[in-house]
Amino acid sequence: MNTNNGINIIKKFVPSAIFFLFLLVLWQMVVVILGIEEFILPSPISIGKVLFETSDLLWKHSIQTANEAILGFILAIVAGVILAIVMGLIPLIKRLLYPLIVVSQTVPIMAIAPLLIIWFGYGMLPKIMVVALVCFFPITVSLVEGLEAVDRDMVKLLISMGASTWQVFKKLRFPSALPSLFSGLKISATYSIMGAIIGEWLGASRGLGVYMTRSMKSFLTVRVFASIVVISLLSLLLFGIINILARLLMPWYYER
Repeated sequence: MNTNNGINIIKKFVPSAIFFLFLLVLWQMVVVILGIEEFILPSPISIGKVLFETSDLLWKHSIQTANEAILGFILAIVAGVILAIVMGLIPLIKRLLYPLIVVSQTVPIMAIAPLLIIWFGYGMLPKIMVVALVCFFPITVSLVEGLEAVDRDMVKLLISMGASTWQVFKKLRFPSALPSLFSGLKISATYSIMGAIIGEWLGASRGLGVYMTRSMKSFLTVRVFASIVVISLLSLLLFGIINILARLLMPWYYER
C-alpha cells in the first residue's frame, strides 16, 4: 500500500470522524441540558470515565470474548471456504447442499445456542460454535457467488488451451472470487463479536456478555454503554484487520 493510498483512506474517513464527534458533543449537551439521569442515559464523558476506571475488569472480559470470537471466526473461515470450494468444483454437491445452507439461516441463533450449551456445557466450545454458525453463512455464500460470477469467456479460453478443471479454478475462478470472499469475511468479522456475546448471555462466567448482563441487573447503565463501546472497538479492529489483508492480497483490485 503506497503513501497516496494511505492518504486517500484517511481523507475518506475524515468526514465520518467529524460527524461522529458532532454526535458525541450533541449527546453530551442533550444529557446536560435536559438533566437526564445516568441510569437512563449516561453522557459520553461519564462513559469515558467508567472505561478508564474499570479498564482492568473490561480487559479481562474482553480477552475472553475476543478469544471466543477469533476461534469461532477461524473455524467458520475454514469450514466455509472448504465447503464453497467443493460446491464450486462439484455442481451436484452445490445442488444438494446450497438450499439447505440457505434454509439453515431461517433458524434463529437464539434457539440453537441453548442446545449447544446443553450438549457441550458452559465452557468456550459452545461460544466458539455459536460464532462459527453466525459467521459461516456470509463467508460460504459470498465465495460461492464469487465463483459463479467468473467471466465465462475466460473459462472457455483456458479450457480451449488445454487447462484442467482444477487449473481453471486455481488460475481464474478462485482469484476472481477473492473480492467476494473478502466481502463475506468483513461481514462475518463484525458478526463474530456479536455471536460470542450471544453465547455468553446464555451461560458463561467471563466475557463482555456476562459483564453486560451483570451491569443491567444492577442498573449500571453507564457500564452497559462502556461494554458496548468495547464491543464496537473489537468489531472495528477485526474489520480493519480483514480490510488490511484484502489490500495486501488484492492490490490489483484496490488500484483500479
